[in-house]
Amino acid sequence: MSRLAVVAAGGTGGHLFPAQALTETLIARGWRVVLATDERGAAYAGSFPAEERIALSAATFKPGDPLGMARAGIAIVKGVLQAQSAFRRLQPDVVIGFGGYPSLPALIAAVLSGRRTLIHEQNAVMGRANRALASRVTAIACAFPTLQKAPAAVAARAKVVGNPVRPEIRALADRPYAPPDGPLRLLVTGGSQGARLLSEMTPKAVALLPENIRKRLSVQQQTRAENIDAATRVYAEAGVTAEIAAFFSGMAERLAGAHLMIGRAGASTVCEIAVAGRPSILVPLKIALDDDQGQNARLLAEAGGAVVLREDVLSVEVMAQTLEGLLGDADRLSRMAAAARSVARPDAAERLADVVEGLAA
Repeated sequence: MSRLAVVAAGGTGGHLFPAQALTETLIARGWRVVLATDERGAAYAGSFPAEERIALSAATFKPGDPLGMARAGIAIVKGVLQAQSAFRRLQPDVVIGFGGYPSLPALIAAVLSGRRTLIHEQNAVMGRANRALASRVTAIACAFPTLQKAPAAVAARAKVVGNPVRPEIRALADRPYAPPDGPLRLLVTGGSQGARLLSEMTPKAVALLPENIRKRLSVQQQTRAENIDAATRVYAEAGVTAEIAAFFSGMAERLAGAHLMIGRAGASTVCEIAVAGRPSILVPLKIALDDDQGQNARLLAEAGGAVVLREDVLSVEVMAQTLEGLLGDADRLSRMAAAARSVARPDAAERLADVVEGLAA
């Protein structure tokens, strides 16, 4: 019988995308994989290649909310019982958690039953769910060289593997950056939270650019649906070619063709930019817990691959000045692209799979 891994991941793309990349790698090595998540995660998991999905009860809570904490506690206990029942049937060799509160029931059940466990932390700051169990699991892997908020003993035994990326992003590691020679291609993305800032600000900033840059500029902007009409109007009045949509398919190809990217600093975004080797302007989400996006962005900023603009100092004028300085300097963009690629770990999925197999040996 082939070995079986249970992958437990929270209900966001940031947790599920790396979990899927690992799953595909394990399956290629002959493993069977079962996904454990909650109802929210199921919405993201339509193409997840697991042979089975376990729906576990889970909930989160706000600190200082006793009623919410009680409800979450009841939901998590229910989820642990569900996971224990499933594990008795499946007998997994390893249970792997990717963070987020939906990963808690599966990991707690695995720890209580003495199974081999692994957590992977995608962010430079260890999340609450992972912190709660880090001292109890068999092994810890992380995406970034720094692991803030982790107890010293936990950080000391964490293995840096990188953040597993989708195969189409992984393929970009072999595609060189072509500096602009004529047209300038700008890719703008947002995030599931706080995307309004970039949706509204970027078109206005582009409109302030000198005419010689605007004439060369082609923008692809992923924006909130309610901002599409306003952005279209601003770009048209500025004489800038723009493709604007609430969702883009083929994001890997768009990233490959971009001379510069503007986006948030979620863990997956930062690691994908590094693997692709593309210069970027990163705007960390101000309300992100423990400033995890700001700490993620440091990987690229300290290498020289990104300019980080904090929301507290960001304005249309600041964004316009930053864009002008970068889009008008092809040599700098090339240096930033090389710097971004220098900190990439395109083989993160393989590295993480090696850790999993080491636990099961």
